[in-house]
Amino acid sequence: MLDVIAICLSATAILAYVNHRFVRLPTTIGVMVTSLGLSLALVGLDSLGFAHDLRLAEESLVRSIDFSEVLLQGMLSLLLFAGAMHVDMGKLTTYRRQIVALAVLSTMASTLIVGVAMWLLLPMVGVDLALPYCLLFGALISPTDPVAVMGILKSSGAPKSLEVVITGESPFNDGVGVVLFSLLLAMAKSGAVPSFETGLLALLREAGGGLVFGWVLGYGLFRLLRSVDQYQVEVLLTLAAVIGGYALASHLHISGPLAMVIAGVMIGNRGRAHAMSDTTRQYVDMFWELVDEILNAVLFVLVGMEVLLIAFPSRMLLAGAVATGVALLARLVTVGIPVGALSQLVRLPTGSWKVLTWGGLRGGISVALALSIPSGNSRDIILALTYCVVVWSILVQGLTIARVVRKAVGSR
Repeated sequence: MLDVIAICLSATAILAYVNHRFVRLPTTIGVMVTSLGLSLALVGLDSLGFAHDLRLAEESLVRSIDFSEVLLQGMLSLLLFAGAMHVDMGKLTTYRRQIVALAVLSTMASTLIVGVAMWLLLPMVGVDLALPYCLLFGALISPTDPVAVMGILKSSGAPKSLEVVITGESPFNDGVGVVLFSLLLAMAKSGAVPSFETGLLALLREAGGGLVFGWVLGYGLFRLLRSVDQYQVEVLLTLAAVIGGYALASHLHISGPLAMVIAGVMIGNRGRAHAMSDTTRQYVDMFWELVDEILNAVLFVLVGMEVLLIAFPSRMLLAGAVATGVALLARLVTVGIPVGALSQLVRLPTGSWKVLTWGGLRGGISVALALSIPSGNSRDIILALTYCVVVWSILVQGLTIARVVRKAVGSR
């Protein structure tokens, strides 16, 4: 395990250096581009009879990493807490109705639209995927990835109100998406359709429990921070609360991501204002900013390397293009059009619907969920489709979101 961690961190540092010196893309996108490019280059060289041993070594490394476990049970808690600390609680409360609507209603509607559309369209390109698994793909690809959104959107220059809605929506619709994914995965395995009451209770238990637990965790951490004034201890308290709280949420079968978001918002607002000295605030902010930057870079390097484990016959590339179009269309129908039609009611700048549609980035969480599906042909298809959508989302949408913001709503 130590060797794997050492190789991943070393590779990330080297790729970040190369990106900063020569490529000059935003760090998260740049390291993914270089990682993906190197992986594809090794595949190409191997097919020509060169670098076979290098490809096998990288493939062995990637196989030794349980990407789903590393992200969902390791990195995610730290990344969500770090990102949520920068969310303005006052503005989050102001736009709570918009965020709830986007997180719950839009995610559920998008899951249905993507699932049914893929079920109808995939046979046309020679890919066979049963309806339950098409819906499963819809559940994992419909939520925007909070890690990708927070990592890329913050440098786009979006108006503050729009940034609050997008960064507030993404972690909450992630929680809803994970619940839908769990329900649909159980249905796909058993072949039985859960009742409406069962699904609703599961949603309330996981999402509602995560919200309540996050508030309790955040309040408890706030009281601890307020009772001491030593930045080393306070930084350690925040780290322990995040890792320990996420682990406890998993054992309680409630949403750890939602709990981390609520706790992060509380500490980033009330905690920073009333429980920290200026010195502590400086060190806490610096620590979590470094955690955010380092883990984001490692995550996107791993996403780029995962391409070695995915089979891409020509029909799957075509199916991936179809999936990308369907995902964008579903985002437009469930988010863009309603926001555009109700622009006065949602109180967002004119043109926000374009940013919300194009800024619905997918990332490592979707890949991790796809990898958690039991092995089989359906899993291989879903994983290939997911990877195509994620790569398009990060490389194309992520690189152009700043331009879309400037043209649609201007910059703050």
